[in-house]
Amino acid sequence: MTLGESGALDAIYKVPVEISVVLGKSSLRVNQLLKLGRGAVVELDQRTNQPVEIFANEILVARGEVVITEGDRIGVTLTELVKSIYTR
Repeated sequence: MTLGESGALDAIYKVPVEISVVLGKSSLRVNQLLKLGRGAVVELDQRTNQPVEIFANEILVARGEVVITEGDRIGVTLTELVKSIYTR
């Protein structure tokens, strides 16, 4: 690897990646959405024992289980890496 390639690689490693975790999805009609208020529960298509999906910049990269971390924060333990169309 040349010095230029090394610098380019370092730059790539510093690119921010947004990670998002999808707990589930739901579809509502507009009239149902307008009726929602404080305390309303929106039922999702996911069961409590199913893995959640983990996305990196909107690309599915893994699945995992929701956990509570130190300080009562929510985290995800990775249980499966998803083969991406970008990996060869």
